[in-house]
Amino acid sequence: MADARAWFRLERKGRLLRFVAGGVWVVSEAARLDRELSGLASGGSPEVEIDGSGIERLDSAGAWLLVRTKRALEQGGARVTSLSLPDRYAPLIASIEQEHVAQPVVIAKRHGFVPVLERVGRGTVGAGRQGYRMLGYLGRFMIEWFEALVQPRGNLRFAALLHQVEEVGINALPIVGLLQFLIGIVIAYQAANQLRRFNAEVLTIDGVAFGVLRELGVLITAIIVAGRSGSAFTAEIGTMRVNEEIDALETIGINTFDVLVLPRVLGLLIALPLLTFYSDVMAMIGGAVMCYFDLGITVPAFMRHLQHAISINTFLVGLIKAPVFAVVIGLVGCFEGLQVERNAASVGKLTTRSVVESVFLVIVLDAGFSILFSILNI
Repeated sequence: MADARAWFRLERKGRLLRFVAGGVWVVSEAARLDRELSGLASGGSPEVEIDGSGIERLDSAGAWLLVRTKRALEQGGARVTSLSLPDRYAPLIASIEQEHVAQPVVIAKRHGFVPVLERVGRGTVGAGRQGYRMLGYLGRFMIEWFEALVQPRGNLRFAALLHQVEEVGINALPIVGLLQFLIGIVIAYQAANQLRRFNAEVLTIDGVAFGVLRELGVLITAIIVAGRSGSAFTAEIGTMRVNEEIDALETIGINTFDVLVLPRVLGLLIALPLLTFYSDVMAMIGGAVMCYFDLGITVPAFMRHLQHAISINTFLVGLIKAPVFAVVIGLVGCFEGLQVERNAASVGKLTTRSVVESVFLVIVLDAGFSILFSILNI
Protein backbone atom coordinates (compact mmCIF):
# COMPACT_ATOMS: atom_id res chain seq x y z
CA MET A 1 0.00 0.00 0.00
CA ALA A 2 3.05 2.24 -0.03
CA ASP A 3 2.16 3.66 -3.42
CA ALA A 4 -1.16 5.06 -2.15
CA ARG A 5 -1.49 8.63 -0.96
CA ALA A 6 -2.55 7.36 2.45
CA TRP A 7 -1.11 4.01 3.46
CA PHE A 8 -0.50 1.71 6.39
CA ARG A 9 1.17 -1.63 6.98
CA LEU A 10 1.47 -4.14 9.78
CA GLU A 11 4.85 -5.35 11.09
CA ARG A 12 5.14 -8.20 13.58
CA LYS A 13 8.14 -8.48 15.89
CA GLY A 14 7.55 -11.38 18.23
CA ARG A 15 4.78 -10.42 20.60
CA LEU A 16 4.68 -6.83 19.29
CA LEU A 17 2.49 -5.66 16.40
CA ARG A 18 3.53 -2.39 14.79
CA PHE A 19 0.92 -0.39 12.88
CA VAL A 20 2.87 1.93 10.59
CA ALA A 21 0.98 4.70 8.78
CA GLY A 22 2.08 7.39 6.36
CA GLY A 23 1.02 9.61 3.50
CA VAL A 24 -1.93 11.99 3.45
CA TRP A 25 -4.65 10.98 5.93
CA VAL A 26 -7.37 13.43 4.91
CA VAL A 27 -11.10 13.28 4.22
CA SER A 28 -10.64 12.44 0.54
CA GLU A 29 -8.91 9.19 1.59
CA ALA A 30 -11.32 8.44 4.44
CA ALA A 31 -13.71 6.18 2.52
CA ARG A 32 -10.95 3.85 1.28
CA LEU A 33 -9.17 3.77 4.62
CA ASP A 34 -12.43 3.06 6.42
CA ARG A 35 -13.01 -0.06 4.34
CA GLU A 36 -9.46 -1.32 4.77
CA LEU A 37 -9.33 -0.62 8.53
CA SER A 38 -12.76 -2.01 9.37
CA GLY A 39 -11.56 -5.61 9.61
CA LEU A 40 -8.21 -4.90 11.23
CA ALA A 41 -7.30 -7.13 14.20
CA SER A 42 -4.24 -7.63 16.37
CA GLY A 43 -3.91 -11.29 15.32
CA GLY A 44 -3.23 -12.45 18.86
CA SER A 45 -0.44 -9.95 19.58
CA PRO A 46 -0.75 -8.71 23.18
CA GLU A 47 1.00 -5.37 22.49
CA VAL A 48 0.47 -2.90 19.64
CA GLU A 49 2.50 0.12 18.68
CA ILE A 50 1.03 2.74 16.33
CA ASP A 51 3.67 4.66 14.41
CA GLY A 52 2.26 7.61 12.46
CA SER A 53 5.52 9.52 12.09
CA GLY A 54 5.31 9.09 8.33
CA ILE A 55 1.99 10.94 8.05
CA GLU A 56 2.48 14.07 5.98
CA ARG A 57 -0.99 15.59 6.36
CA LEU A 58 -3.74 14.85 8.86
CA ASP A 59 -7.22 16.28 9.28
CA SER A 60 -10.06 15.43 11.68
CA ALA A 61 -11.30 12.56 9.48
CA GLY A 62 -7.89 10.91 9.43
CA ALA A 63 -7.37 11.52 13.14
CA TRP A 64 -10.73 9.91 13.89
CA LEU A 65 -9.74 6.84 11.86
CA LEU A 66 -6.50 6.49 13.83
CA VAL A 67 -8.31 6.85 17.16
CA ARG A 68 -10.98 4.39 16.06
CA THR A 69 -8.28 1.88 15.06
CA LYS A 70 -6.62 2.27 18.44
CA ARG A 71 -9.90 1.68 20.28
CA ALA A 72 -10.74 -1.32 18.09
CA LEU A 73 -7.38 -2.94 18.85
CA GLU A 74 -7.85 -2.31 22.58
CA GLN A 75 -11.32 -3.82 22.50
CA GLY A 76 -9.81 -6.87 20.77
CA GLY A 77 -7.63 -7.55 23.81
CA ALA A 78 -4.38 -5.85 22.76
CA ARG A 79 -2.63 -3.12 24.72
CA VAL A 80 -1.63 -0.06 22.66
CA THR A 81 1.70 0.99 24.12
CA SER A 82 2.21 4.15 22.06
CA LEU A 83 0.67 6.35 19.42
CA SER A 84 3.38 8.47 17.82
CA LEU A 85 2.64 11.30 15.41
CA PRO A 86 4.34 14.53 14.35
CA ASP A 87 4.14 17.06 17.18
CA ARG A 88 1.93 19.42 15.23
CA TYR A 89 -0.89 16.86 15.19
CA ALA A 90 -0.79 16.00 18.89
CA PRO A 91 -3.52 18.55 19.90
CA LEU A 92 -5.84 17.24 17.19
CA ILE A 93 -5.45 13.63 18.33
CA ALA A 94 -5.94 14.66 21.96
CA SER A 95 -9.16 16.47 21.06
CA ILE A 96 -10.51 13.54 19.05
CA GLU A 97 -9.63 11.08 21.82
CA GLN A 98 -11.34 13.22 24.42
CA GLU A 99 -14.52 13.36 22.40
CA HIS A 100 -14.31 9.66 21.61
CA VAL A 101 -14.05 8.50 25.20
CA ALA A 102 -16.89 10.73 26.42
CA GLN A 103 -19.47 8.90 28.43
CA PRO A 104 -22.59 7.98 26.44
CA VAL A 105 -25.78 9.86 27.20
CA VAL A 106 -28.08 7.80 29.37
CA ILE A 107 -31.77 8.47 28.83
CA ALA A 108 -33.58 8.19 32.11
CA LYS A 109 -36.61 5.93 32.16
CA ARG A 110 -39.83 7.91 32.39
CA HIS A 111 -42.07 5.02 33.36
CA GLY A 112 -43.19 4.26 36.88
CA PHE A 113 -44.59 6.31 39.71
CA VAL A 114 -41.31 7.66 41.08
CA PRO A 115 -40.06 9.25 37.80
CA VAL A 116 -43.47 10.82 37.20
CA LEU A 117 -43.53 12.15 40.76
CA GLU A 118 -40.00 13.50 40.27
CA ARG A 119 -41.02 15.32 37.10
CA VAL A 120 -44.04 16.84 38.86
CA GLY A 121 -41.82 17.96 41.72
CA ARG A 122 -39.23 19.48 39.41
CA GLY A 123 -41.95 21.27 37.48
CA THR A 124 -43.51 22.63 40.66
CA VAL A 125 -40.19 23.89 42.00
CA GLY A 126 -39.35 25.41 38.62
CA ALA A 127 -42.71 27.18 38.45
CA GLY A 128 -42.19 28.55 41.96
CA ARG A 129 -38.74 29.88 41.12
CA GLN A 130 -40.06 31.38 37.89
CA GLY A 131 -42.84 33.13 39.78
CA TYR A 132 -40.37 34.43 42.36
CA ARG A 133 -38.08 35.87 39.68
CA MET A 134 -40.99 37.46 37.84
CA LEU A 135 -42.24 39.02 41.08
CA GLY A 136 -38.82 40.59 41.63
CA TYR A 137 -38.84 41.74 38.02
CA LEU A 138 -42.24 43.38 38.58
CA GLY A 139 -40.82 45.23 41.59
CA ARG A 140 -37.95 46.57 39.53
CA PHE A 141 -40.36 47.66 36.81
CA MET A 142 -42.43 49.62 39.34
CA ILE A 143 -39.30 51.38 40.61
CA GLU A 144 -38.09 52.23 37.11
CA TRP A 145 -41.58 53.38 36.13
CA PHE A 146 -41.78 55.68 39.16
CA GLU A 147 -38.39 57.16 38.32
CA ALA A 148 -39.52 57.69 34.72
CA LEU A 149 -42.62 59.53 35.93
CA VAL A 150 -40.57 61.73 38.28
CA GLN A 151 -37.87 62.49 35.68
CA PRO A 152 -39.33 61.66 32.27
CA ARG A 153 -36.64 63.53 30.34
CA GLY A 154 -33.83 61.47 31.79
CA ASN A 155 -35.38 58.01 31.98
CA LEU A 156 -38.11 57.83 29.33
CA ARG A 157 -37.27 57.70 25.63
CA PHE A 158 -40.28 59.15 23.85
CA ALA A 159 -39.13 58.21 20.35
CA ALA A 160 -38.85 54.55 21.35
CA LEU A 161 -42.21 54.77 23.13
CA LEU A 162 -43.98 56.14 20.05
CA HIS A 163 -42.32 53.48 17.92
CA GLN A 164 -43.66 50.74 20.19
CA VAL A 165 -47.16 52.26 20.14
CA GLU A 166 -47.04 52.11 16.35
CA GLU A 167 -45.71 48.55 16.26
CA VAL A 168 -48.03 47.16 18.92
CA GLY A 169 -51.14 49.21 18.24
CA ILE A 170 -51.41 50.70 14.78
CA ASN A 171 -49.84 47.79 12.92
CA ALA A 172 -52.14 45.35 14.75
CA LEU A 173 -55.36 47.08 13.65
CA PRO A 174 -55.99 44.94 10.54
CA ILE A 175 -55.66 41.52 12.20
CA VAL A 176 -57.48 42.58 15.38
CA GLY A 177 -60.31 44.23 13.44
CA LEU A 178 -60.81 41.27 11.10
CA LEU A 179 -60.84 38.68 13.90
CA GLN A 180 -63.19 40.67 16.11
CA PHE A 181 -65.55 41.32 13.20
CA LEU A 182 -65.74 37.57 12.56
CA ILE A 183 -66.16 36.82 16.26
CA GLY A 184 -69.08 39.23 16.40
CA ILE A 185 -70.68 37.37 13.48
CA VAL A 186 -70.13 34.00 15.14
CA ILE A 187 -71.55 35.08 18.50
CA ALA A 188 -74.62 36.62 16.85
CA TYR A 189 -75.22 33.55 14.71
CA GLN A 190 -74.94 31.09 17.60
CA ALA A 191 -77.07 33.24 19.92
CA ALA A 192 -79.75 33.67 17.26
CA ASN A 193 -79.97 29.91 16.70
CA GLN A 194 -80.64 29.30 20.38
CA LEU A 195 -82.99 32.25 20.97
CA ARG A 196 -85.06 31.47 17.88
CA ARG A 197 -86.55 28.52 19.76
CA PHE A 198 -88.14 30.94 22.22
CA ASN A 199 -89.06 33.65 19.68
CA ALA A 200 -86.59 35.96 21.41
CA GLU A 201 -84.26 36.72 18.52
CA VAL A 202 -84.04 40.36 19.52
CA LEU A 203 -82.08 39.32 22.62
CA THR A 204 -79.25 38.37 20.29
CA ILE A 205 -78.17 41.98 20.52
CA ASP A 206 -77.93 41.69 24.29
CA GLY A 207 -75.83 38.53 24.01
CA VAL A 208 -73.42 40.10 21.55
CA ALA A 209 -73.13 43.30 23.59
CA PHE A 210 -72.53 41.69 26.97
CA GLY A 211 -70.32 38.90 25.64
CA VAL A 212 -68.06 41.21 23.64
CA LEU A 213 -67.93 44.31 25.82
CA ARG A 214 -67.44 42.54 29.15
CA GLU A 215 -65.31 39.53 28.23
CA LEU A 216 -64.44 38.49 24.70
CA GLY A 217 -63.40 41.86 23.30
CA VAL A 218 -60.53 42.48 25.70
CA LEU A 219 -59.70 38.78 26.14
CA ILE A 220 -59.32 37.97 22.43
CA THR A 221 -57.42 41.21 21.83
CA ALA A 222 -55.01 40.44 24.66
CA ILE A 223 -54.42 36.91 23.34
CA ILE A 224 -53.72 38.26 19.85
CA VAL A 225 -51.32 40.85 21.23
CA ALA A 226 -49.59 38.22 23.39
CA GLY A 227 -48.97 36.03 20.36
CA ARG A 228 -48.02 38.91 18.10
CA SER A 229 -46.22 41.48 20.24
CA GLY A 230 -45.26 39.55 23.39
CA SER A 231 -43.40 36.98 21.32
CA ALA A 232 -41.76 39.78 19.33
CA PHE A 233 -40.48 41.37 22.56
CA THR A 234 -38.90 38.08 23.62
CA ALA A 235 -37.37 37.38 20.21
CA GLU A 236 -35.96 40.90 19.81
CA ILE A 237 -34.40 41.13 23.27
CA GLY A 238 -33.26 37.51 23.12
CA THR A 239 -31.50 38.08 19.81
CA MET A 240 -29.79 41.10 21.29
CA ARG A 241 -28.62 38.88 24.15
CA VAL A 242 -27.25 36.28 21.73
CA ASN A 243 -25.44 38.96 19.71
CA GLU A 244 -24.03 40.48 22.95
CA GLU A 245 -25.67 43.83 22.22
CA ILE A 246 -27.10 44.00 25.74
CA ASP A 247 -23.62 43.42 27.18
CA ALA A 248 -22.33 46.26 25.04
CA LEU A 249 -25.06 48.61 26.32
CA GLU A 250 -24.26 47.71 29.92
CA THR A 251 -20.53 48.16 29.29
CA ILE A 252 -20.97 51.78 28.17
CA GLY A 253 -23.18 52.52 31.19
CA ILE A 254 -26.68 52.53 29.61
CA ASN A 255 -29.57 51.30 31.73
CA THR A 256 -30.92 48.48 29.59
CA PHE A 257 -34.20 48.48 31.52
CA ASP A 258 -34.89 52.06 30.45
CA VAL A 259 -33.90 51.34 26.86
CA LEU A 260 -35.46 47.92 26.27
CA VAL A 261 -38.23 47.28 28.80
CA LEU A 262 -39.92 50.57 29.69
CA PRO A 263 -40.70 51.70 26.11
CA ARG A 264 -42.18 48.31 25.24
CA VAL A 265 -44.32 47.92 28.34
CA LEU A 266 -45.54 51.53 28.34
CA GLY A 267 -46.20 51.38 24.60
CA LEU A 268 -48.31 48.28 25.14
CA LEU A 269 -50.02 49.96 28.11
CA ILE A 270 -51.12 52.79 25.82
CA ALA A 271 -51.98 50.69 22.79
CA LEU A 272 -53.96 47.79 24.31
CA PRO A 273 -56.87 49.86 25.73
CA LEU A 274 -57.22 51.59 22.36
CA LEU A 275 -57.08 48.26 20.58
CA THR A 276 -59.74 46.93 22.95
CA PHE A 277 -62.07 49.84 22.13
CA TYR A 278 -61.45 49.29 18.42
CA SER A 279 -62.06 45.54 18.71
CA ASP A 280 -65.32 46.14 20.59
CA VAL A 281 -66.52 48.39 17.81
CA MET A 282 -65.55 45.89 15.10
CA ALA A 283 -67.25 43.02 16.95
CA MET A 284 -70.45 45.04 17.31
CA ILE A 285 -70.35 45.84 13.61
CA GLY A 286 -70.02 42.12 12.87
CA GLY A 287 -72.97 41.40 15.16
CA ALA A 288 -75.05 44.10 13.48
CA VAL A 289 -74.27 42.70 10.04
CA MET A 290 -75.28 39.22 11.14
CA CYS A 291 -78.50 40.46 12.74
CA TYR A 292 -79.42 42.33 9.58
CA PHE A 293 -78.94 39.42 7.19
CA ASP A 294 -80.14 36.60 9.47
CA LEU A 295 -82.82 38.23 11.62
CA GLY A 296 -83.82 41.23 9.54
CA ILE A 297 -82.92 43.69 12.31
CA THR A 298 -81.89 46.95 10.69
CA VAL A 299 -78.87 48.91 11.85
CA PRO A 300 -80.98 51.77 13.41
CA ALA A 301 -83.07 49.19 15.29
CA PHE A 302 -79.87 47.43 16.40
CA MET A 303 -78.42 50.66 17.74
CA ARG A 304 -81.65 51.63 19.57
CA HIS A 305 -81.87 48.27 21.30
CA LEU A 306 -78.14 48.35 22.07
CA GLN A 307 -78.54 51.74 23.73
CA HIS A 308 -81.17 50.38 26.11
CA ALA A 309 -79.45 47.01 26.67
CA ILE A 310 -76.11 48.22 27.98
CA SER A 311 -74.73 51.02 30.09
CA ILE A 312 -71.37 52.70 30.32
CA ASN A 313 -70.42 50.29 33.10
CA THR A 314 -70.70 47.35 30.71
CA PHE A 315 -68.13 48.97 28.48
CA LEU A 316 -65.83 50.02 31.33
CA VAL A 317 -65.83 46.54 32.89
CA GLY A 318 -64.06 45.21 29.81
CA LEU A 319 -61.88 48.24 29.22
CA ILE A 320 -60.51 48.35 32.76
CA LYS A 321 -58.90 44.94 32.24
CA ALA A 322 -56.83 46.11 29.27
CA PRO A 323 -54.08 48.01 31.17
CA VAL A 324 -53.56 45.06 33.53
CA PHE A 325 -53.30 42.62 30.63
CA ALA A 326 -50.92 44.99 28.84
CA VAL A 327 -48.51 45.16 31.78
CA VAL A 328 -48.56 41.37 32.17
CA ILE A 329 -47.93 40.69 28.47
CA GLY A 330 -45.18 43.30 28.23
CA LEU A 331 -43.38 42.21 31.39
CA VAL A 332 -43.49 38.51 30.52
CA GLY A 333 -42.23 39.15 26.99
CA CYS A 334 -39.32 41.32 28.13
CA PHE A 335 -38.51 39.10 31.11
CA GLU A 336 -38.20 35.96 29.00
CA GLY A 337 -36.13 37.83 26.43
CA LEU A 338 -33.59 38.78 29.09
CA GLN A 339 -33.40 35.14 30.23
CA VAL A 340 -32.23 33.93 26.80
CA GLU A 341 -28.91 32.10 26.75
CA ARG A 342 -26.28 32.57 24.07
CA ASN A 343 -27.70 30.12 21.54
CA ALA A 344 -30.40 30.17 18.90
CA ALA A 345 -32.37 27.29 20.43
CA SER A 346 -32.90 29.30 23.62
CA VAL A 347 -34.51 32.14 21.64
CA GLY A 348 -37.14 29.84 20.17
CA LYS A 349 -37.76 28.01 23.45
CA LEU A 350 -38.25 31.15 25.53
CA THR A 351 -40.32 32.85 22.83
CA THR A 352 -42.73 29.93 22.99
CA ARG A 353 -42.68 30.03 26.79
CA SER A 354 -43.40 33.76 26.69
CA VAL A 355 -46.57 33.30 24.64
CA VAL A 356 -47.79 30.39 26.79
CA GLU A 357 -47.17 32.25 30.06
CA SER A 358 -48.77 35.45 28.78
CA VAL A 359 -51.93 33.71 27.55
CA PHE A 360 -52.16 31.67 30.75
CA LEU A 361 -51.82 34.72 33.00
CA VAL A 362 -54.28 36.73 30.91
CA ILE A 363 -56.93 34.02 31.20
CA VAL A 364 -56.30 33.59 34.94
CA LEU A 365 -56.58 37.34 35.51
CA ASP A 366 -59.72 37.50 33.41
CA ALA A 367 -61.28 34.79 35.55
CA GLY A 368 -60.21 36.69 38.67
CA PHE A 369 -61.81 39.89 37.36
CA SER A 370 -65.03 38.02 36.59
CA ILE A 371 -65.22 36.64 40.14
CA LEU A 372 -64.41 40.06 41.63
CA PHE A 373 -67.04 41.86 39.57
CA SER A 374 -69.56 39.18 40.46
CA ILE A 375 -68.86 39.65 44.17
CA LEU A 376 -69.13 43.45 43.79
CA ASN A 377 -72.33 42.98 41.75
CA ILE A 378 -70.93 45.01 38.89
